[in-house]
Amino acid sequence: MIQVVAPVGALLASVALLLMGNGLQGTLLPIRAEIETFGPVAIGVMGSAYYLGFALGCLYGPVVVGRVGHIRTFTAAAALASTVALAHAMITEPWAWWPFRAMTGFAFAILYMVIESWLNERASNETRGTVMSIYTVINLTVIMAGQMLLTVYDPASFAPFALASILVSLAALPVALTTALAPAPLRSTKIRLMRLYRISPVGFMGAFAVGLGNGAFWSLAPVFATGSGLTVNGVATFMSLVVLGGAIGQYPLGKLSDRTDRRRVILGATIGVCATAALLPVVAGLFAPGLYVGAFLFGLTAMPVYALSVAHMNDFVEPDGFVEASSGMLMVFAIGAIAGPMIASWATGIADADLLFPYIAVVYLGFTGFVVVRMRARAAPAPEDRPDFVATPGTSPALGALDPRSDAEPHATDVAAAAHGESVAAARDDGDPTAGNATDRGMVSRPPPEQS
Repeated sequence: MIQVVAPVGALLASVALLLMGNGLQGTLLPIRAEIETFGPVAIGVMGSAYYLGFALGCLYGPVVVGRVGHIRTFTAAAALASTVALAHAMITEPWAWWPFRAMTGFAFAILYMVIESWLNERASNETRGTVMSIYTVINLTVIMAGQMLLTVYDPASFAPFALASILVSLAALPVALTTALAPAPLRSTKIRLMRLYRISPVGFMGAFAVGLGNGAFWSLAPVFATGSGLTVNGVATFMSLVVLGGAIGQYPLGKLSDRTDRRRVILGATIGVCATAALLPVVAGLFAPGLYVGAFLFGLTAMPVYALSVAHMNDFVEPDGFVEASSGMLMVFAIGAIAGPMIASWATGIADADLLFPYIAVVYLGFTGFVVVRMRARAAPAPEDRPDFVATPGTSPALGALDPRSDAEPHATDVAAAAHGESVAAARDDGDPTAGNATDRGMVSRPPPEQS
């Protein structure tokens, strides 16, 4: 284990600091926005703006890396994210926070992309699975530490914003001071969303439903928690329990899905989400401490759905199509997450009551019905014909190359590049809905890797 971790230890330390800073901001900003009386719609737009910036970062990050290299890109994105964290405390107006959140999403997408392509470069085919597992565990646990940092300072003060800025700034040190060669140039992969839907409708709609529902949750749940009578400490605990539930639920549900039709496991998880989301508002009005139990159960059922959907999608693609599939699934999630917070906040504003969890219940209920229909329309692939489940955090398209199920070479990371003018080889779609990746991918011309 030490031999595996040692070459990537600095990178893992960087991502841990990044996740702590982002986790702190994710809970801090809705609470501070409520203190500043922004209103539910303004807070919802703020959440949507983050995911809009995130999607743009995933699409245009390769352009930035191609022009200035990995190390300069990482330090520039860290500087942007750190600066914006402080700017929130200086200008507490919705019109400013919306572009601030978009810039934060853009910066973090690029930061994750650089880290993940670097991890892929340093990992061998033999160690890629272990590195992926360690990285995923960090993703599922360190965010809790960032949220609990909210209890250290008053959210109405400048201090928590400064702390978030410090964490992001410190994350740049291991990368900026490295003497190792930077990763190989990023390759561009064309995203074809309609093809992904034809390959696996349930996987595609799963990513979209998670974006609609979970995207709204991350943007508005702190407001729900404070409105339910929880203190700042209680809100941090509430959010952390959701993350903890998601971390615990990933592997049991994933391994169970390896032994049966994955759609059955997805169906069980979505039914659990519907039940928990429907009961949480009732529990909040009757027994406030019960919110903590509900938070854990919500995380246990809702957070693994994305990884299960990605795994179901990968059941129908060839190994050389995993990167394109993971990139496309991330973009589908982002599209849903852009719309979700705005829809939930709009409904809350119209009804003059917090409808976050009823909205989430409706989203997952609709997806549950879709899964039932698809199970009747298409048989599941045989277990021996499917790759094993791998917990997949929705961080950046570069994660697909690190996935141990992929046959991508560890020194050539594919990322999405559908929205810019780079030269990508024309893809041939043979129209077979169960076919794997039929893309002839072209290498994008890049400058040679830089050395620090």
